[in-house]
Amino acid sequence: MGTEEDELSAFREQWQQELKTNTKTPCKDKKGYFGHHSKESSSLHQSASFWEKQSSASQQSQPTPKDQPQYVSIAEGLLDGRSSPLLDRIEQERTRKKRAPDSEALNTDAPPQKVNKGQKLLEQFLQDLNEVNDIPFFDVELPYELALKIFHFLGRTDLGRCAQVSKSWKVLAEDEVLWHRLCLKEGYYNGASISDSPCWKSTLRDRRNTENSVKSNWKNRVGSIRNLQYELGKVLCDVSSCAGLVIAGYTSGDVRLWDTFHWDKSYLHPTHSIRNETPAPYVSHVRVNKNIATAAYENGCVDVWSTETCLEPIHQYQHLQRVHALDLSSDSPAVASASGPDVRVDAPDEQGYWKSRRLVQLPKPVDGVLVVPGRRDFPLVTAWAGESVYLLDSKWKDEQEPRVLHSVYGHPITCVDVSPGRAALGIKSCGWGMNDGGNKIQVYSLETSQCELTVGNSAGDFTCVNLRDSHPHLLVCGNKDRRVRVFDLRTGSSVVSLYAHHMGVTTVQADDWKIVSGGGEGLVSVWEMRIGAKLWEMHNRHPVRHIRFNTSTLVTANVPDEKSPRGACITDDDLTAHRRHRGLICHYDFSMDSSTQDHVLPICRSNYTESSGYNYNIGLAMPYDILNCP
Repeated sequence: MGTEEDELSAFREQWQQELKTNTKTPCKDKKGYFGHHSKESSSLHQSASFWEKQSSASQQSQPTPKDQPQYVSIAEGLLDGRSSPLLDRIEQERTRKKRAPDSEALNTDAPPQKVNKGQKLLEQFLQDLNEVNDIPFFDVELPYELALKIFHFLGRTDLGRCAQVSKSWKVLAEDEVLWHRLCLKEGYYNGASISDSPCWKSTLRDRRNTENSVKSNWKNRVGSIRNLQYELGKVLCDVSSCAGLVIAGYTSGDVRLWDTFHWDKSYLHPTHSIRNETPAPYVSHVRVNKNIATAAYENGCVDVWSTETCLEPIHQYQHLQRVHALDLSSDSPAVASASGPDVRVDAPDEQGYWKSRRLVQLPKPVDGVLVVPGRRDFPLVTAWAGESVYLLDSKWKDEQEPRVLHSVYGHPITCVDVSPGRAALGIKSCGWGMNDGGNKIQVYSLETSQCELTVGNSAGDFTCVNLRDSHPHLLVCGNKDRRVRVFDLRTGSSVVSLYAHHMGVTTVQADDWKIVSGGGEGLVSVWEMRIGAKLWEMHNRHPVRHIRFNTSTLVTANVPDEKSPRGACITDDDLTAHRRHRGLICHYDFSMDSSTQDHVLPICRSNYTESSGYNYNIGLAMPYDILNCP
């Protein structure tokens, strides 16, 4: 150890002597760091610039520390034992900037100037802005961009807490980049740029307050209710809704379309009305999405309209028998229909001309068809017949056999629903299959055609299953045993089981916190999933055949099973069928404030809430029990 210390001290002494020799020698005799003439020094000497001439004239005097090169001062700092000369220079620079206004005031050589108070405040403001550029993080200071990158990993609550630490952290925590990212992350204003809102924090707060208000309205059944009726349509046959559009078909052959955003009423002109066919065929099925509406009739005709024009059909084709099943893609203009054992898929080509993409005949009569959601070049259709489920790809030729997704002899399919990557099948167990736990629901992967999960084990038949509109990890289903069940697709466990409808569950839908179910007795029930309690219910005549809700609206339809009620001659020109036989479509809007002047009568406006009964928000404008005598 002693030898190493002696060598280090000798090296320092030799380095100090070389530095002193370097500073005393004139510019023309400058040498490189290792004692040899460097190329840079020789080139600079040959150029003979004006600065070199001035410096050579002043070389007779001893150089001051200010005139020393930067590398000399750094080397002297290292020899003196300082750990980081660069940090000292940064600290000196910051001190010089802070004292710059005071040093200017102490300059007595300059003529006296009147100091403007506004100018002084502006300089102080600029100085504060320069200090904000360095964000203190405990015992270090980080650049603003690096600190902003760290804050990107925080949520709303953490950003609010960080804003209370200091002024600099408050400025950082309220940066528009952070709150714009949170808005997009939570699903608000998808595709919006950061310049679309002056304050993204306020925008996010307003949207969340609106969501909380709508959720409270859902729980307390506060909002507006509209009955969508068409007197001339006679008896209701089928209902479908999507993206604010509601379509209904009637036994009179009429098809009616409502736009619930602007409450426009449109009458779709079917093909048989253009041909003046009498009597008009019943409407068997209707479907609608954002751009396309379609209807199938008892005579095998299928009409397709554009929701923008709502006039004559843009496409029409004919089946040889009655159409038993019809479906329309929710994302693209693709129509699938089934008549007997035949399945047909129609979609427009690249030029926009509609044509048949797939025509296949299955071994048994088709019970239902569903178009797999998602944008594809060629529509993918799921069809089930008896105990088999098939996948029909439109890019295959008609000669190719459809792919079998599921088939077990003697175990018929009772209900099916599909999502972009999965298919849920309700399977009825018969004979020896009842010893294996009863009826089940199997979830298949559409890509591999393999069963991923089996849930259920119920004695009753599964009548409905919802996979497309439910939460990504949840599956909700209804059964003839009067229960609504929710399963977790990640674990296969049952989340909740509710005793819902005494005549069986006919349709159901769920999201992350609530369940809406309909039964054969005409009851619509809304449930809180977490606690498994019923929030409220509405009753109407006839079974509930359609339920569709989003964040703030709910559409329900009670469709009668009997299309020709006794004692009513619906073939006459005048309508003799009573309203109770026609069915009912209800539209609930929970985003509206039910206490507004234009919504509820004055006698019914109050903050008084009634826990029972079927009338909502009923109370006196001034309840007598809170009146005080003067």
